[in-house]
Amino acid sequence: MALTFRGDWTLAHYSALNRLVDAAKSKDIDSDQLDVSQLGRVDTAGASLLVKLVGAGKLIAAVENSDLAREQRALITTVASAMKTEQQPTPKINPILAFVASTGEKVSNIAHLAWLLAGFIGETLTTLFLVLPRPRRWRVTSFVAAVHDTGLNALPIVALLTFLVGAVVAFLGATVLQDFGATIYTVNLVAFSFLREFGVLLAAILLAGRTASSFTAHIGAMKVNEELDAIRTLGLNPVELLVVPRVLAMMVTLPVLTFVGMISGMIGGAVVCAITLEIPLSQYMAIVERDIGLTHFLVGIGKAPVFAFLIAVIGCLEGFKVSGSAQSVGEHTTSSVVQSIFMVILLDSIAALFFMEMGW
Repeated sequence: MALTFRGDWTLAHYSALNRLVDAAKSKDIDSDQLDVSQLGRVDTAGASLLVKLVGAGKLIAAVENSDLAREQRALITTVASAMKTEQQPTPKINPILAFVASTGEKVSNIAHLAWLLAGFIGETLTTLFLVLPRPRRWRVTSFVAAVHDTGLNALPIVALLTFLVGAVVAFLGATVLQDFGATIYTVNLVAFSFLREFGVLLAAILLAGRTASSFTAHIGAMKVNEELDAIRTLGLNPVELLVVPRVLAMMVTLPVLTFVGMISGMIGGAVVCAITLEIPLSQYMAIVERDIGLTHFLVGIGKAPVFAFLIAVIGCLEGFKVSGSAQSVGEHTTSSVVQSIFMVILLDSIAALFFMEMGW
């Protein structure tokens, strides 16, 4: 059956044309018997109806052999090609192969991230060792500003959070140990947990969420605004200018915040012990002094600079990876928080196993 198209195929006539297309769609159409030479005006809506009626391949063949205006041929061919791509059936994928491929892709991405992080750590350490022996190249103002932002401003939230967690740990310890008549050991539980783990872990996680995201957003915004390119154009090293002061500031402030977290957590436990267990502060301090060795404090405080270095490096690296849009800034800010918290918990687990095997 030959089919001739004539008149205007535009959005204004879309409803009427669509009904005609639906009525004629079931008929067998031969691509050699399509006549499009009498078409009037055609827009994308009309071209989509033509494709719907005769198919993309048949329409493209008919248009190429017609004497339509060049603009009309180009419009119809473009719409038909786009719809032909959309209409291609999705190939069936073996779910097992898809799972294996997805797992391999994720492992490859993790390996790539680890490789980038290792390279950036090496670049940061190299720059740090080059700058430290040269006081004239120290960025004192940036360092002090970073210390104020990462340390002083974070002090209240760290103290409050660790105080509350210390109270919760004391409540839990008292509840469990009461069945054994050993509530006095709640003091040991609180002091031991905060000196070795909770003090540094809570402070590091808070800084990972608060400070690493700030570093990423700041450096990412600078990259979006092409300020990093301007820094390089001036002959300055962005790592020296932006990363080193932040890394040093974090390595100074996190041990201080860790110490504050330890003290606040133990104070929270002491308050609970005094209220619910009737253990006075003097007895609480005497138990801590008698049973809790200095090694536990050194183990906890010794992990703080390592966590601080990793958090700062990850936050800065994600900022440098921003591609140049506001969406990219948000994505990498989220990624920096997730990676920082993951690395902190992973290293803390490894350190706990190591110190346990060493008997420290």
